[in-house]
Amino acid sequence: QVQLVESGGGLVQPGGSLRLSCAASGSIFSINSMGWYRQAPGKQRELVATITSGGSTDYAGSVKGRFSISADNAKNTVYLQMNSLKPEDTAVYLCDADIQRLAGSYKYTIKYWGQGTQVTVSS
Repeated sequence: QVQLVESGGGLVQPGGSLRLSCAASGSIFSINSMGWYRQAPGKQRELVATITSGGSTDYAGSVKGRFSISADNAKNTVYLQMNSLKPEDTAVYLCDADIQRLAGSYKYTIKYWGQGTQVTVSS
């Protein structure tokens, strides 16, 4: 089994900062990529940022220059530093990971999701 556990959400004023963490644990052979999505009430889930095992990153246009994704591969942990937060950033933030597992000598990849952490930006 594999688990993703997020932390770091909360209430922050506009212009403030938060740092989210997501740690993967369990039966993991390797991690291809990890990322963050968000879902606001009544809206579709949207990609926020991703990072590959090689360190390549990608961001949604709405967060470029304000958010930064990083990873500690030794700890199977991904971080999302969020600066200059706006009310429209309010959402549940979910972590995902594309994880390789082994069944005997057979490798296969599964996408796992965390349970989500609430981020609220409000004065």
